[in-house]
Amino acid sequence: MDRCQLFRRQPTIPDPKPSNLTMFVPKPSTVTTSSGSFTVDRSCKIAVMDDGDAHSRVGEYLHSLFMTRPFEIQLKHSQFDGDPTSGAIRLLKKSRKDASIDESYELTIAPNDVTITAQSDAGLTRGVQSLYQLALQQKDASDSASTDIIKIPAMTIADQPRFAWRGMHLDVSRHFFSVADIKRYLDLLALFKFNVFHWHLTDDQGWRFEIDAYPRLTSIGAKRSDGKTSGSGFYTKKDIREVIDYAKLRHIEVIPEIDLPGHTQAMLAAYPELSCTGGPLEVSKTTGIHKDVLCVGNEDAFKLVTTMLDEVAEVFDSTYIHLGGDECPTDRWKECAKCQKRFTDERLKDESGLQGYFTARVVAHLKKLNRVGVFWDEVLEMGLPAGNVLMSWRGMEHGINAAKQGHRVVMSPHTHCYFDFKHIDDPNDHGATWADPISLKEVYAFEPIPAELNDESGKNVLGGQANVWTERMPDFKTVEMMALPRMCALSEVLWTNAKDRDWSSFRKRLATITPWLANNHNVHKSIHGE
Repeated sequence: MDRCQLFRRQPTIPDPKPSNLTMFVPKPSTVTTSSGSFTVDRSCKIAVMDDGDAHSRVGEYLHSLFMTRPFEIQLKHSQFDGDPTSGAIRLLKKSRKDASIDESYELTIAPNDVTITAQSDAGLTRGVQSLYQLALQQKDASDSASTDIIKIPAMTIADQPRFAWRGMHLDVSRHFFSVADIKRYLDLLALFKFNVFHWHLTDDQGWRFEIDAYPRLTSIGAKRSDGKTSGSGFYTKKDIREVIDYAKLRHIEVIPEIDLPGHTQAMLAAYPELSCTGGPLEVSKTTGIHKDVLCVGNEDAFKLVTTMLDEVAEVFDSTYIHLGGDECPTDRWKECAKCQKRFTDERLKDESGLQGYFTARVVAHLKKLNRVGVFWDEVLEMGLPAGNVLMSWRGMEHGINAAKQGHRVVMSPHTHCYFDFKHIDDPNDHGATWADPISLKEVYAFEPIPAELNDESGKNVLGGQANVWTERMPDFKTVEMMALPRMCALSEVLWTNAKDRDWSSFRKRLATITPWLANNHNVHKSIHGE
């Protein structure tokens, strides 16, 4: 059946919604609308250049998007050396002069075909995500039935991200979430063009990643005795690889966090001989800062850490491994004979220097693994080793200081980017009761490169990230409710040039994607809140 016959048999296909022609989140660099529309139906082809499996996987991703609800459009696959016939969605790699912008792309939607052009698979994937978001806006969210044909308005987009690090974090230690939940989270990240998933895998309340050499980390450290099923569980290495592959198809880098030397009570419950007291200890059932931390005077503790990192590096292919370093009290170190001997032998000024010693040794091992460490901002006070990354969470001050010192920085201030804080001042709302709420507008007002940094030091800011700590999020529906719609605002902060951002425009554009979000995810009621 040719396309003309198909159109005659489907006379009720609605025209594209004119008000939605430029309604993207995050906002693209440039959008030029034109007349007409392209029809996506089962006669459409995905036409890709034949340059290997990696490029073909972008077509696989495009195919998967239109195969799932709210669409059921099974696109055909083809490959071409020249121009394909009409009715194709073309994925075309082409070298650009500015080779530094890996995720840049051009998307051209014409009545006869769609062409996505980029210099990399990542750029092609970002173009696919824009095409998909535009298709979602054409679907009536009140119609629960899937559709196998849809019109997309004609336009041309030239786009590129502002920052290289556009991250979303998720804590699975306080409450465990299934692989299916993690994939659902990754789908949200992909839709809004995030490219980093920071996976907080260990803490006082649970160890979630199996280590073959130390099996008690999961047989003991992954279980809590509080009777809550969400408090127990771990990911096998097969699970981890499945998540990484899923993220890789969406060009999202999965960065594991193994929090050290504090926030380690789950580890010490499994191996109490690595604590300063010798135990016994249990996986924590409470929140807060715990005094029992890894004994840095014990060589066996370093043996566990280096062996564990060997296994982490074997499974995770990310350049980065986040090693925490936050909220590590020195109380036990002051009372520990082994730590005090280390303190004396290393001629340290005070016990906080023990953490600096620990960090330096672990970073030296990371170098052997060709990995880069990421640390919370407390580590700056103890001496962040050169070449590693600081994540500034206690406001912006520590990130500013690190950038001025020449360190690479990811801005993640609790004032704008802690999505466990309440949306609004509502006593019945989920989220932290000790913190001021963070509104959608406040997230949108976040600027990762503050005025205190000049052009040169500003280049050290890799980007930004939101953190989702789950002490008060026992299920994934709550995670979605706390993240949405604030992650939409952050996506625009990190993707779109600061001069092109506008709060009023963002609210209007967000409204076009809201019906789909509300129909498929648990979105907070303050989606239009100030």
